[in-house]
Amino acid sequence: MSTDIPDAQNQPQTDTDKPLDLAAVRKEIDALDLQIQSLLNQRAAAALKVAKVKLAEAAGKPVDFYRPEREAQILKEVASRNGGPMSDYAVQRIFREIISASLALEEPMRVAYLGPEGTYSHAAADRHFGFAVQSVPESSIADIFHAVETGRVRFGVVPVENSTEGAINLTLDLLTQSSLRVCGELSMRIQHCLLSRSESLDDIKTVHAHPQALAQCRHWLDANLPNAERISESSNAAAAKLALEHPEYAAIAGETAGKLYGLNSLVVGIEDDRNNTTRFLVIGDQDIPPSGDDATLLMVAAPHRPGGLRHILAPLETAGVSMTRIESRPSRSALWEYHFFIAVTGHQHDSNLSPVLDELRELTPLLKVIGSYPRAL
Repeated sequence: MSTDIPDAQNQPQTDTDKPLDLAAVRKEIDALDLQIQSLLNQRAAAALKVAKVKLAEAAGKPVDFYRPEREAQILKEVASRNGGPMSDYAVQRIFREIISASLALEEPMRVAYLGPEGTYSHAAADRHFGFAVQSVPESSIADIFHAVETGRVRFGVVPVENSTEGAINLTLDLLTQSSLRVCGELSMRIQHCLLSRSESLDDIKTVHAHPQALAQCRHWLDANLPNAERISESSNAAAAKLALEHPEYAAIAGETAGKLYGLNSLVVGIEDDRNNTTRFLVIGDQDIPPSGDDATLLMVAAPHRPGGLRHILAPLETAGVSMTRIESRPSRSALWEYHFFIAVTGHQHDSNLSPVLDELRELTPLLKVIGSYPRAL
């Protein structure tokens, strides 16, 4: 009986059907690596040319080598043209490190974070700026502000909000007092690990962590370590240091801290909310030009009368400006009066937002633009 279906065994092999030759594939990779390295050095040389142009145009005045809006544009373009198989995130991470290394050739940059080493703030600073910057640990959020204000570092990375525990009030209060601006933002998924020198939960007598981390793991601790004492520390990394010294201690911290201090990860992912995320702000003394996809943080004082806040928000709604979050803090100038932190989409110099800000200045006794900056990727 005849058939129109060809005999697969008798068909000639195409290039995609032929067995792969490992040596040949490795040779192909080596050739590609040579091309990549050559292009990286060419890009670095071009970055040095950019530095020379900026210095010449500045004519002795201070130069902003780091341009967050330009970096955001590059990384968004990287994602838009990515065709795989690597994810957009993976490709962006590679290009961020390329940008970081190139920027270090133009100007070595120091960035402060909430220390010690191994904190989530440390990880956030590395993620936002890349590993070519010099990360400087500070003992408090106030110290980060001071380090930037005095010029000891160029930028600081501070936590401002957690998805489960809410706003970081100290950060908001310091923003009201400081002349620094917000220059960037990032959100980071927080995955807590139980770290210890011990290898068994049965050996754990006390659990040490920052108060927020203890709160974020409350239900897991109740179910799995109900008899262990919970002790608050200044940071999760400080807790990891203590756990290194005492085998009966456990710390709640990230995997980075566990690797840094040589601790065992007894359990990974003990946070009660799997979507636990912290938002960080980058603070500096630099005004950031529009990137095309920006956010603006405002601080306003509402008139002390019925409907005062609604009166202030009305121009935003009329102009079609999207408000993404709002927080209130006591004004400290009068009893029961508050300042409101309002985040909106758009840049303060955008044609739709700029006139709204002018209108708000007429409506409120206080309007402070804390910063316009590229939205988090």
